[in-house]
Amino acid sequence: MAKLVSKVYGDALFETAMEKDRIDVLYEEIVSLVPVLEGNPELMALLNNPRIVKEEKVTIIHQVFEGRVEEELMGFLTVVVEKDRQNDLIPIFAYFIQRVKEYKRIGTVSVTSAVELSEEQKARLQEKLLETTDYVMFEMNYQIDSALIGGMVIRIGDRVVDSSIRTRLYEMKKELSQLQMA
Repeated sequence: MAKLVSKVYGDALFETAMEKDRIDVLYEEIVSLVPVLEGNPELMALLNNPRIVKEEKVTIIHQVFEGRVEEELMGFLTVVVEKDRQNDLIPIFAYFIQRVKEYKRIGTVSVTSAVELSEEQKARLQEKLLETTDYVMFEMNYQIDSALIGGMVIRIGDRVVDSSIRTRLYEMKKELSQLQMA
């Protein structure tokens, strides 16, 4: 249910941003707003308090955000609170951010390597990924896992390219065990 709510509201926000040609502005504001919401559990608790009527919650939203966020975002926040969906704000914003990234063809890449990659290796990897995908830009996230022994694991969305030595050894072990049984 929460996924449906975030999709419906996220799509509505995206369509509004498209209609008013405010994608970039709203994207930047929402990216900045998410840590604020996550970092203020008191605000979220206040907005989710059943003893506080919706009108008061809307007033609180206006007191906190009016003049600090775009008019479209202020209106969106008001609607979300009026519809009693404030608990879904972060998932809604996460969906919106992902939708904007898809629209702008910005991919998120997770690279796990056995050792730290040099800046030159990172640049070459990003260049190669841009050549072989439909994305025009990537947000690169690098991690080190010495258990890979060597090579790397690259994740883009639900696609995984695993060229780690650990995986190759595992596959060789599997093949050898099948040969011994035959």
